[in-house]
Amino acid sequence: MRVSIVGAGPAGLYLALLMKKADAGHQITVYERNQPDDTFGFGVVFSDETLNQFLAEDAETAQAIRDNFAYWQEIDVVAGGETIRSGGHGFCGLARKKLLQILQARCAAEGVVLKFHSEQQDFESLRHDCDLLVGADGINSLVRETWKQTFRPSMDWRRNKFVWLGTSLPLDTFTFIFEANQHGLFQVHAYRFEDGLSTFIVETTEETWKRAGLDQATEADTIAYCETLFAKHLKGHKLLTNRSIWRTFPTIKCERWVHDNVVLIGDAVHTAHFSIGSGTKLAMEDAIALNRALNAGHPTVQAALKAFEDARQTEVSILQHAAQVSLEWFEHTDRYRNFEPIQLALSLLSRSKRITYENLRLRDPAFIGQIDRWFAEKTAKEQGAMLAKAGNPPPPMFTPFRLRNMTVANRVVVSPMCQYSVEDGLPNDWTLVHLGSRAIGGAGLIITEMTNIAAEARITRGCTGLWNEEQARAWRRITDFVHGNSTAKIAVQLGHAGRKGATTLPWAGGYDKPLPPAEAWEILAPSPLPYFPESQTPRAMTRADMNAVRDDFVAATKLAITAGFDMIEVHFAHGYLLSTFISPLTNQRTDEYGGSLENRLRFPLEVFDAMRAVWPADRPMSVRLSAVDWVPERGLSIEDSIAIAKLLKAHGCDLVDVSAGQTTTEAKPQYGRMFQTPFADAIRQEAGIATIAVGAITTADQVNTIVASGRADLCALARPHLADPYFTLHAAADYDWRGIAWPKQYEAGRDQLYQLRMREREEAQAADSFAKQRARRDEI
Repeated sequence: MRVSIVGAGPAGLYLALLMKKADAGHQITVYERNQPDDTFGFGVVFSDETLNQFLAEDAETAQAIRDNFAYWQEIDVVAGGETIRSGGHGFCGLARKKLLQILQARCAAEGVVLKFHSEQQDFESLRHDCDLLVGADGINSLVRETWKQTFRPSMDWRRNKFVWLGTSLPLDTFTFIFEANQHGLFQVHAYRFEDGLSTFIVETTEETWKRAGLDQATEADTIAYCETLFAKHLKGHKLLTNRSIWRTFPTIKCERWVHDNVVLIGDAVHTAHFSIGSGTKLAMEDAIALNRALNAGHPTVQAALKAFEDARQTEVSILQHAAQVSLEWFEHTDRYRNFEPIQLALSLLSRSKRITYENLRLRDPAFIGQIDRWFAEKTAKEQGAMLAKAGNPPPPMFTPFRLRNMTVANRVVVSPMCQYSVEDGLPNDWTLVHLGSRAIGGAGLIITEMTNIAAEARITRGCTGLWNEEQARAWRRITDFVHGNSTAKIAVQLGHAGRKGATTLPWAGGYDKPLPPAEAWEILAPSPLPYFPESQTPRAMTRADMNAVRDDFVAATKLAITAGFDMIEVHFAHGYLLSTFISPLTNQRTDEYGGSLENRLRFPLEVFDAMRAVWPADRPMSVRLSAVDWVPERGLSIEDSIAIAKLLKAHGCDLVDVSAGQTTTEAKPQYGRMFQTPFADAIRQEAGIATIAVGAITTADQVNTIVASGRADLCALARPHLADPYFTLHAAADYDWRGIAWPKQYEAGRDQLYQLRMREREEAQAADSFAKQRARRDEI
């Protein structure tokens, strides 16, 4: 096979090497516009896992890398005059120049033709002169540009500015430094890549960069500024440059990776932010995957390329998503300036969701022990709570949380889940068992399904309500059970379905499907816009309608007092009535209730104020909010929701239950683990109000991660509680935490469960010890 590779970076060289090794008959030529010793940046990073991949592909290259790398297991976070260390990570740094020299030498030894200082322009001719053309020519790929109509690239230039420097400072760990001056906050990503040399990337926001005058800086100016700013960290060592200009990171994605016999790999087709150290890893893994596809027996080159694209895109998209979450964390480090250093360290380490509380507990038990003690002491100080002694603190999820005079025993919330199982809005035995079982299951707070303020406010005929005394008495039966048989608190979520009302039961027709006209009731909205084209068109509300709806909310609030609820949550989310006033996609009014965000919030805030006025002052109120519409540029943004949360706080709201989307059929959500937690984090930090995180939170590990890292105060779980009403009790047993209340009727089951979990832990520890002993014998 005749193969032309454009670009002699790690991706192009490693592919050439692997293909030549696979078949010495391949005629492989690598074209590179630069000289062989030209390189940008200083060091690259690989994990233990990646090093093992290299060993499997080409042992000689892997050994050369191992002979030259600088290895570390610890990460240091330096902030506020403290250094917080976490161990067990396992990474190595290697000079980029050394990596290229290793790959160049290996390619030459295997017979790959390397043509440096060779600028290619006519790629159409080049591809017709070979069987395979590979574009490995980096971020500014000319191969990608040549067939951009096929590859359909997108380039998202991020907001932070960074400069890639080096230093003679020897570092024993991967080190993150946070330092502020009169211009703003700067952060450093630093690691040693060979004896006496370390990478030292300085990053900051564009606003801080401009205030510091660095937008006009020469390389010498940048060095002088940074050496002064980081003098106490550099300890007399100098900073070094290598074409070190301030730049902005582009996130590159391509819809297609293949055009006939042309394929893109490495930065030409995708980028991953340097904060997760995976750019070179991704590039070389592309080379591994492409070589395997080409040697998998596909009938044509095109078939092999298609197999490569299909297999590799998913894996890369997962890592790019992690990189995106990571870079966004670094774009907003100002949010965390008031964090104590240990919480900042945990927030940083868990930023991309690849590392969690439990993962860190396995890597470095002492670090998580420090987190547990710190969080318990912080909680005791803030909440006035009596917690276990510092030697045996609870995991963060089992610490209490107080809002006004309501204290929940732990951070687990049973999320509102519509059951569609009642008649005339009247809670029944199903409602009692559904909520009661989860209360005795250990959750700190139970929130009812959306409970409607009037018959015409319902989503379906099966929805619960709170518009009459009979319903209040039925609810009182449930709240009395919860209070009498558990330590849980219970809140009622009050709402009005708006344009999503008068729909079928989900198992009778699907979610949000309209009832037949003969069975439907009139629905209301700020504007006459149906949810689906086939949905009933709502009537645009008059001021008289608003008065009636407001009064219904107030009446339901008074009934909630009679019913014995500990908290009220008002539904401002998911495309229901108050939500449709807030979103610009669903509110097209031209009066004082439409237009600006302030106007769109006017009626929802009026409702909230009226409810707050009659709800007891010692009891908290929360609001469920769709933080974004998932419709960029046109819909509600997180910046809008931060402004909303600030107003809610000023109006006496204690807690924001942060969801997202479900407001319009135009939405394109970005799903994933804990996918809405960043919105709760942003609102908590920027608006200074307590938040509930919700959305694909499924494990106790995730709850601990979110709470301890300060991303939210509480975590709401829905589907996990459907599968396991005793989720919280089971989690306590998993952590061997005994400071949680069990129903006295279940104490025998409790004792057995703790014994089983203890036995499982002992067996796991024994197996781990045996594996380590065997590994040591193998090494000897």
